[in-house]
Amino acid sequence: MSNYIIMTDSCCDLSAQMAQELELNVLPLTVTIDDKSYANYLDGREISHKEFYQQLRDGKMPTTSALSVGQCEDAMRAVLQEDKDLVIIAFSSALSTTYQSFHIAATELREEFPDRYISVVDSLSASLGQGMLVYQAAQKRAEGMSAQDLTAWLEENKLTFCHWFTVDDLNHLKRGGRVSATTALLGTMLSIKPVMHVSNEGRLVPVSKARGRKAAITALLDAIEASGTNPAEQTMFICHADCEEEAQSVAQQIQSRFGTKTIHINFIGPVIGSHTGTKTIGVFFNGKER
Repeated sequence: MSNYIIMTDSCCDLSAQMAQELELNVLPLTVTIDDKSYANYLDGREISHKEFYQQLRDGKMPTTSALSVGQCEDAMRAVLQEDKDLVIIAFSSALSTTYQSFHIAATELREEFPDRYISVVDSLSASLGQGMLVYQAAQKRAEGMSAQDLTAWLEENKLTFCHWFTVDDLNHLKRGGRVSATTALLGTMLSIKPVMHVSNEGRLVPVSKARGRKAAITALLDAIEASGTNPAEQTMFICHADCEEEAQSVAQQIQSRFGTKTIHINFIGPVIGSHTGTKTIGVFFNGKER
């Protein structure tokens, strides 16, 4: 049995069941709605996915908070006190200060626990792109890979994890500064759906515009064809912002077009969903490059 723990944060958007099966230690970020704060646990114990997205539909404007250094330090110390090493895979540093909090905590704890190995990997990923990276890391650990070798593998391979999204409501991207007010207004009037991906720098960036939802979904599948590595044999992931039936349809289209055998589907959690809005769809796969 490996003597190290894989730790990540709730922006990985894995299901609580999968996180438990993979024996992950997951720290929750926070979402605040009407001055009430909720920890974004994967099991939705403080606010469920359905409840959160209903709040968005009701016009609520949530804000989000990254993990603090203190939160990271407390969780990490609890593991280190059990004589376990740590490999931490954090939400993209371009989207959150969570990675920086883990990094600062690790620097302090290495002095307190000089015999323990602690690595902090900036996933440069978001949602189930981060989750897919964590999923594969857990598989490597199960195969016997050491903490040091896993850290090297993560750094070497993280930019082969491709993230492609389309959003339904441009107003949430406008709030986050991703598109201008004019673009949001015109896009809404013309039913333009942006197609976006996460860049090598870990940022969510627009790639193209599709006229209508169907064309946007087709663009996601075209991205798999353009850069996916042996898609038939991959385990892919799909995230959705409370549009599960559509996510299931996208999975069926992927399986029909590429022969992909295994696709995991899960909600976009409240923290990322605060910035993307409802009905966002994302697909995640391994490719030659992002």
